[in-house]
Amino acid sequence: MTDLPGIVVTGASGRMGRMLARTVLDSGKARLVAALERPGHDWIGRDLGEVTGGAPVGVTVTDDPLQAFARAQAVLDFTAPEATVEFAALAAQARAVHVIGTTGLEPAHLARLAAAARHAVIIRAGNMSLGVNLLTRLTQKVAEALDADWDIEIVEAHHNRKVDAPSGTALMLGEAAAAGRGVTLDDVADRGRDGITGARKPGHIGFSAIRGGDIVGEHDVIFAAAGERIVLRHIATDRAIFARGALKAALWGQDRKPGAYDMIDVLGL
Repeated sequence: MTDLPGIVVTGASGRMGRMLARTVLDSGKARLVAALERPGHDWIGRDLGEVTGGAPVGVTVTDDPLQAFARAQAVLDFTAPEATVEFAALAAQARAVHVIGTTGLEPAHLARLAAAARHAVIIRAGNMSLGVNLLTRLTQKVAEALDADWDIEIVEAHHNRKVDAPSGTALMLGEAAAAGRGVTLDDVADRGRDGITGARKPGHIGFSAIRGGDIVGEHDVIFAAAGERIVLRHIATDRAIFARGALKAALWGQDRKPGAYDMIDVLGL
């Protein structure tokens, strides 16, 4: 049992944090060695199992990432950009695999993650599910096969508490479509339309975001030409798929060389 990799879950009180912790505890493939929350949180110093309404699990919620990471071989992190870059530096010091599902990262954040990846394994993806990563590959292949007469639109839907748009998954799909066409997404992305916008610009990749209820995640990639459309779709109904993917990534990352990886690497796609 003690030979199993030790894992820390950050943002333990959030919906994904709880799911990640439960997935590790139930997996039989890893040990949950710490659950991390921000200083001042009500859960600090209490058993994770008890504060989530169950039996004790022997893991006390802490606000000390340095101490937690020192005992871990991997960190599962679905928090916020500023927290993630701080965790990346500490995880690199501990030589722990850092699995990042955080979205909304900007170029300055990515630069700090790249610096950390020189010293430890970082596995980052806008979505950890097998289905979405297959969709990403398909999107790139279809974009490669179709010319600029085909417009590309990405439509995503999530629950009403999601704070960023487009979603990380939508941007991942956009990057795949852009790569298929041999262009840079930043040069062709159309991320907002309102009012008299004029005609759609040829070659642009459009994004639309829907927010409502408890939608876990839905993504459509639409290729539209005169007289026909191709629609690639993924629908997630249970966020446990993301937690299972994150755990798979943490286990895959053990004994890998330092560097930046993604779920395409983990899944061998």
